[in-house]
Amino acid sequence: MPGIRPGRLGARVGGERDQKGHAMTYVIDQDDLARLVAQVAGPVLVPGDDGYRTETAAWNAALVQRPAVAVGATSVADVAAAVRFASERALPVAMLATGHGAVLASDGAVMINLSRINGISVDAKSGTATIGAAVRAQQLIDAAAQVGLAPLAGSSPNVGVVGYVLGGGLSPSLGRVHGFAADHVRDAEIVCADGTPRRVDPDHDPDLFWAIRGGQGNFGVVTSLTIDLVPLTRLYGGGLYFSGEHVEQVLDAFRQLAAAAPPELTLSVAFMRLPSTPSVPEPLRDRFAVHVRITYLGPAADGQRLVADLRAAAPTLIDTVAEMPYTAIATVHADPVDPVATYEMSSLLREFPVAAARALVAVAGPGVDSPVAMIEVRQLGGALAGEPRVPNAVGNRDAAFQLSAAAFGAPGMAERFRTPLAELAEALRPWATGRRQANFLTGYDTTVEAVARAYEPDTYRRLVEIKRAFDPHNTFRVNHNIAPPRR
Repeated sequence: MPGIRPGRLGARVGGERDQKGHAMTYVIDQDDLARLVAQVAGPVLVPGDDGYRTETAAWNAALVQRPAVAVGATSVADVAAAVRFASERALPVAMLATGHGAVLASDGAVMINLSRINGISVDAKSGTATIGAAVRAQQLIDAAAQVGLAPLAGSSPNVGVVGYVLGGGLSPSLGRVHGFAADHVRDAEIVCADGTPRRVDPDHDPDLFWAIRGGQGNFGVVTSLTIDLVPLTRLYGGGLYFSGEHVEQVLDAFRQLAAAAPPELTLSVAFMRLPSTPSVPEPLRDRFAVHVRITYLGPAADGQRLVADLRAAAPTLIDTVAEMPYTAIATVHADPVDPVATYEMSSLLREFPVAAARALVAVAGPGVDSPVAMIEVRQLGGALAGEPRVPNAVGNRDAAFQLSAAAFGAPGMAERFRTPLAELAEALRPWATGRRQANFLTGYDTTVEAVARAYEPDTYRRLVEIKRAFDPHNTFRVNHNIAPPRR
């Protein structure tokens, strides 16, 4: 393995063991490291360097990241140099943009921090935006709003747009009208395992273009995307918060409205156990609450009429549902914005009948002592179930709802939360499809079988073959990995 020498100190190379089964550790050869430093404009850091911890810290702090080398990329050229460095030494590449999706430790990897590649160019005439690898959702929302346009954003304001789109991009406000965000990609710039930057679109490397939209970061480092925007500046939406004792009435009203909802209306309902901290509104502190999230793309008067029965299902603790600018869309879900160790589960549901609602209350309702802080049932359907304009790898579009849950704690608590999260999945299993959405795979879903459930079988087989063509040595494996066929 040129350029690396075994040593008593240094970063562990992920997954490699000696003949006795002991984990091997290596330090990067100093001459090789000097050559990498000379090729990269951004910082190149190894364990012990000042700034190393900051450069490698993810938003999801469930895992402490310890890569062998961290490269703070400032350009496509920096990314290409880092990828070549890793490939020539048979080291894996880990990518860090905003760090929400950390699921595997990056020990021994070459980590490429993309946070400095965050440019945005909005073209009002074509209705598109070209975005860098680490652009956050709120950045793009604000930039597009200046010309009356909007991206198909998710629920969190600080999730990276590129990673969100590559995993499908499920918008809880625009998805039921416009489909997945991955359905609206015009082209992409990607650095594959050979270190060569490529521009891909339906006419250039079409197989690779198909695969990255849904296949996440398995095929290379995507340094930019050009995506469609939609004409939108305002909507009717917000949150209805109810006390836990009204959970059954609220779930009944939610189910009835979801069954009759036009595509312009999207709903989700969440069980929330929030602490008594200054960041939590006083009526929600240290209690079980039911949060119904609402977005409607039509006139506010129509939206008010549509949600009237839901709003009247029980007395509200907080009611924020009103006409709002799209720039405030993150307030609907009010996802956490500060870094935290997060442990999650998800499941796609065929339906959410009264029996499923009762099962959810039985396993996680107000009478249950659960460490799970948030449980959501999100409405799907509409255009999310349709065929994309340009085919891609996003699968499992036939589900009617998605169940997801999150527990918050400290690094190293995966086993503590495994059982309560699994109990949620088991309680709703009679209504589950058995499949997943790629963006909602979690740290518990890293086996080959678990990753494959995010795709239809034919789609997964095609992804594996494209992986063979573009990353035969599985350089990009610190992720929900799609591995090439074994030789």
